[in-house]
Amino acid sequence: MTIEEILFEAEESMEKAAHFMSHEFAAIRTGKASPALVENIDVEAYGSSMKLKQLALISAPEPRLLVIQPFDASTVRDIERAINESRIGINPSVDGKIIRLPIPELSEERRRDLAKTVKGIAEESRVRIRACRRTAIDSAKKVQKDGKMTEDELRDTEAEVQKLTDKFVAEIDKQTAAKEAELMKI
Repeated sequence: MTIEEILFEAEESMEKAAHFMSHEFAAIRTGKASPALVENIDVEAYGSSMKLKQLALISAPEPRLLVIQPFDASTVRDIERAINESRIGINPSVDGKIIRLPIPELSEERRRDLAKTVKGIAEESRVRIRACRRTAIDSAKKVQKDGKMTEDELRDTEAEVQKLTDKFVAEIDKQTAAKEAELMKI
């Protein structure tokens, strides 16, 4: 394994951890309607589990309303049941073949709870990034031990991996601060 391969794998792994966090943040409810809030809810339909985005068109025609239009009208009840069983805390209203999700205002206490959740997700992502750093450095040490890398190259590789780590941790901190600000904004 070369230095470039080690750095590439480390960066790719860290990028996946940051992307996963962004995806998790999108599912946390703020005061605004966002299709990302419900698109990954698992729905039992057609004898298997499917994501809501595979079964319906999800739109936000108003800032406080989500509209779900199933591709097949027979899945309306399945979608309604899945939304009720999910942890988003919004009661769906079925109107024929359309499901409406009115997004209520968040209380101050709920905003604080969601901010704690955001911090927890961010910390999990930081831990994943540190694990990627540890894996990359261990790989570099193994290559150095095999005699394919000098000690100076090992030190340089460790410094590059640390730069990548710092870059992605800073990105996580930036996204976390933005999400917390969005949550606390009334």
